[in-house]
Amino acid sequence: MAFVADSKQPTVAPENALWFLVHDNRILIKEKQDNYLIPQSSDIKKLGLAPEKKQFFGLLDGKPCYVAELGDGADVSGAFSFVGLRALFSQFGEDVIRAAGMASQLLRWGQNHRYCGRCGERTGNKKDERAKICPRCGLINYPRLSPAMIVAVLKDHKILLAHSKRFPGKFFSVLAGFVEPGETLEECVKREVSEEVGITVRNIRYFGSQPWPFPDSLMVAFTAEYAAGEISIDHSEISEAGWYSAKQLPSIPPKISIARELIDWFLEKEG
Repeated sequence: MAFVADSKQPTVAPENALWFLVHDNRILIKEKQDNYLIPQSSDIKKLGLAPEKKQFFGLLDGKPCYVAELGDGADVSGAFSFVGLRALFSQFGEDVIRAAGMASQLLRWGQNHRYCGRCGERTGNKKDERAKICPRCGLINYPRLSPAMIVAVLKDHKILLAHSKRFPGKFFSVLAGFVEPGETLEECVKREVSEEVGITVRNIRYFGSQPWPFPDSLMVAFTAEYAAGEISIDHSEISEAGWYSAKQLPSIPPKISIARELIDWFLEKEG
């Protein structure tokens, strides 16, 4: 399947439209013959569900995609169940997960911008683009995007990995952090590495990027070389950090993440 983001919705949602229905921060899925599927319009009708605040957001394998909320009275059973967004990682391919992430992010944006932040008037959807507009003062709000850097730091055939206090479980990953106002991405790399583990880096190189809906990040990935210093962790964010060789890696993130892409790049480089 291939996902293409779009804001120009069809006049009527067809029967094969896919519905990313969210309740209590979980997404409705359907199990069919040991496969997991995103419900279609026909499934929604059979269940008698009434989606609220629907938004069209793109095409998945040519099928229109909608995201909507389900109220507390939503009743699902049998082949249908609600799962957390991260749980989808083990059940769906990359394009479905990307679509689900965008759906979750757009729904949260809609919830947080129901009213104008300048004058308090209830906002409406802008007709010619994906945005919220205030009918009173004209303020336009676009979906929020929070840029963040993520970096693989290498030293003597080893990679720097850390366990953040935010991580579920005991897996280790590369360092990451949000960009601050007035800061370049490269400056963010240097600052975050220095703040979190107390070392300096050099030869920062762009690697790639990935939208990451936790909650609304754009992860911009880099590689860098160790320059100087000894590891001294920031205990408010990091519980453990160290240098790991390709043959001695701890538990690492799933393949869907760009963090894992960076680690796999290191493994291939060392292989």
